[in-house]
Amino acid sequence: MLEVKNTMNINGTCISHTVDEHGPIYVYETRTSRILSFDGKIYQSFMKLNNINGLALGYTQAMMAGLLFIPTLKTVSIMGLGAGSMAKNLLSSFSELNVHVVEYREAVAKTAKEYFSLPDSDRLFIHIDDAVNHIKNTNMKSDIIFSDLYNSEGMEPKQVQVSYLRDCKNALNEQGVLVLNICHTTLELQKELDALLALEFDNQLLSFAVDSSNTIVLAFKNNIPSIKKSELLTKGKWLQEEMNIPMLRYAELLCDTQDLCG
Repeated sequence: MLEVKNTMNINGTCISHTVDEHGPIYVYETRTSRILSFDGKIYQSFMKLNNINGLALGYTQAMMAGLLFIPTLKTVSIMGLGAGSMAKNLLSSFSELNVHVVEYREAVAKTAKEYFSLPDSDRLFIHIDDAVNHIKNTNMKSDIIFSDLYNSEGMEPKQVQVSYLRDCKNALNEQGVLVLNICHTTLELQKELDALLALEFDNQLLSFAVDSSNTIVLAFKNNIPSIKKSELLTKGKWLQEEMNIPMLRYAELLCDTQDLCG
């Protein structure tokens, strides 16, 4: 156990501080929550103690908007485990869903199991691997891929590589969607990513801002589905009931801002 300096910006008591070859991993606890951080300043993941399978951070809820466009959900891949919030929510919401998670740091996976109630489940597959390497070599097809690759310094540069985006596209089913969380990026990096996405996904993209620092991008393997507003709102309401997150809000947002619904 290492002493944590009082200059940390996260409120709460540090209940775990481990270090692997890639840097520190902090776990903080407050009266109502647990927080995972890689630098002691920025929330990487957040869990409410009275709702361990919920999605407490707005951007993780927003990433689930990709599910609005998946006709039949059987297999999900998540690039980057964090504390396992997305994996837990999906597993608890959909009883027949298989969830594959790629996490580079074994110590992060151990922390998620020990402190954030990541379950042992025969429907959860954790691959300790580099995301670029895994997605390049997998033969599995996913209905949706969530890419949330971050370290203590911000977004992983690999998330902006053309080869990574192309391999993600190839690993999707025909009606599949790649969902990216873009956060704390420079304007230059944002423009580079926008151009790569437009090229690799033939401009079949939807995006929306969650707050001042997070943008969610939905990249479709093939054409963006043509969908009636009533159908999208019905799907949003159903997902909201299943997942206990405000999916109807994101269905309405996409209809209102993306010129999407007929």
